[in-house]
Amino acid sequence: MDAGHMDAVLKAFQIVFSANVLGVIALASLLGILIGAMPGLTAVMGTALLVPFTFFMEPVPAIAAIVALSAMAIFAGDIPAALVRIPGTPASAAYADECYKLTQRGEPWRGLGICLSTSVIGGIFGTIVLILAAPTLARFATAFSTPEYFWLGVLGLTCAAFLASGAPIKALISLCLGLFLSTIGIDVGTGQPRFTFGSMELTGGIDLIPVLVGFFAIPELIRQMAQRDAPLPAVPPYTSIFRGMLADLWHYRIQIFRGNVSGTLIGALPGAGADIAAWVSYATSRRLSKQPEKFGTGHLEGVAEAGAANNSALAGAWVPTLVFGIPGDSITAIVIGVLYLKGMEPGPAIFLKTPELVYAVFIVFILANLLMLPLGWAVIRASRHILKVPRRVLVPIILMACMVGAYAIQNSLFDVGVMLSMGLLGYVMEENDIPVAPAILALVLGKVIEFNLVTTLIKSDGNWLWLVNRPIAAGLALVTVAIWAATLYALLKRPAAPRVETSR
Repeated sequence: MDAGHMDAVLKAFQIVFSANVLGVIALASLLGILIGAMPGLTAVMGTALLVPFTFFMEPVPAIAAIVALSAMAIFAGDIPAALVRIPGTPASAAYADECYKLTQRGEPWRGLGICLSTSVIGGIFGTIVLILAAPTLARFATAFSTPEYFWLGVLGLTCAAFLASGAPIKALISLCLGLFLSTIGIDVGTGQPRFTFGSMELTGGIDLIPVLVGFFAIPELIRQMAQRDAPLPAVPPYTSIFRGMLADLWHYRIQIFRGNVSGTLIGALPGAGADIAAWVSYATSRRLSKQPEKFGTGHLEGVAEAGAANNSALAGAWVPTLVFGIPGDSITAIVIGVLYLKGMEPGPAIFLKTPELVYAVFIVFILANLLMLPLGWAVIRASRHILKVPRRVLVPIILMACMVGAYAIQNSLFDVGVMLSMGLLGYVMEENDIPVAPAILALVLGKVIEFNLVTTLIKSDGNWLWLVNRPIAAGLALVTVAIWAATLYALLKRPAAPRVETSR
């Protein structure tokens, strides 16, 4: 490192370790924990709420507030997911069932300890990659065009076939339901409304958050109310989340490393983000596991890999943002606007014009992830009191929080109705052993697939070969086809159930 870079690094340390910036990081971290733990309030919403306050801040504290809030919110979403089966953020939805099964088995603190530790490890890993390999990863990400994004979406839907713990046919039913929900709204090709039934609210499509909260929260609340007079299950005594943590981390070291790598790579792809990284990593973990039958029963393997992926994806999303000015996810899209407001034009020139500010962002990332450990421990320790609240008190409070979260997305009572409707649908699905996770993933990726398919066909004048005429697109297509072929082959080779002869 030459003298100029060394001076920039020293100046960055001076900027970050000032009382002003450290105070902003602490306050934003607390706000992130509050937002992440509230069902329906996402890290993206919290970042958007911060923007008006950044008008009055210098560039580094403004960016530091966003970094700290988003990192804390992604982790904090795991807490309600584990304790009451309500993911605080979409990234937590991938392994919400797994964490809740651990709580039902009397091991909530072990599951939350893994969520916390892997989030810290993933965040720091992603930051190191951001520092060392930003230009290379950004160059790879910019090679993606509409055909690659189409196949990436199809590959994500392929992962949905591995998320369900039940029969593949029921997973496909759930998948098709999610794809149908994604088609509601304006047709991206013709501009005509589809499946809106004359409703103006439906022309904008179905928002993810009300569906997410409805599918995961309402069925559990219905079940809890059905048992409101039954005695409460024994509250597991609080045990230190650090007890046995090192042994678990070492046992799942390969899965954590794999989640770090996949999360960073997916985060570096523009538009992907922590949500998709968590879903893909959980599905990958199950697919490659030596004990896939344990998934869905409170198995830590998938939780460790997906927990590492979602926070490493946060740092990975900053790669194309800083180097090329291309947002990696919704949070960094907001960040780009803040950077322009502060006179910092993202792109290669930012490393030459204001290197001290770039290094300051790197330092803030490391600080925010290290701060997650003590703050996360304190919040987990305080959260044990949730399990002691009687059902008839806890259920209305959670329902109110869900309604507020659904309403706050667009200040619309219609979204509250969507949440309640999806909740009833989710309850019917779960009572018939139809998993809801594939429907959620299909809702997320359905719009991505359709937009990129239509755009590719428009650019190619209807030539379908354009979907595979680029090396990366062809590679993704081959991987997708190979996975489906292997799955179908395994289903066909599965031995048929023995017939039971009945006497006449």
